[in-house]
Amino acid sequence: MSPTYPVHLVLDDKPVLVVGGGNVALRKVAGLLASGAAVTVVAPKIRPELIDNPGVTTIERPYQRGEVASYRLAITCTDDAAVNEQVFGDGETAGVWVNSADDPANCGFTLPAVARQGDLAISISTTGRSPALAMWLRRRFEREFDHNYAELLDVLADVRAEARAE
Repeated sequence: MSPTYPVHLVLDDKPVLVVGGGNVALRKVAGLLASGAAVTVVAPKIRPELIDNPGVTTIERPYQRGEVASYRLAITCTDDAAVNEQVFGDGETAGVWVNSADDPANCGFTLPAVARQGDLAISISTTGRSPALAMWLRRRFEREFDHNYAELLDVLADVRAEARAE
């Protein structure tokens, strides 16, 4: 596989599909909501925390062939390789980027581990080869990456805006 091309997506109000309703889906949905995405979760069984979340549309049923085409992005979080493969294949046909958690063969993109302070984000990727290493590195950065960096970013952004105005 070629090296990946890192990006940070603007997901404000963009429709994102999450296929799966368990613990992994709960974590993925939290990150998507924090990024402003309009999240729909589809799964035969969905955790109550997702159902009770007013920012999430939940549909308790299996994924239906082709439905990923209605979304800009999709993430599968199932233990069913056939479902992951179906969603990925449908996404490839429809031009929708799909990530399948712990299933690199069915991914059009990988998700990095991210350490955040305000608008500052440090992304760490192993291109899906070792999520555990990426998480370990994220935790290591977080220990040294405190609120002072977010404050520094605010100051630098103000200085930049002033310089551009002149």
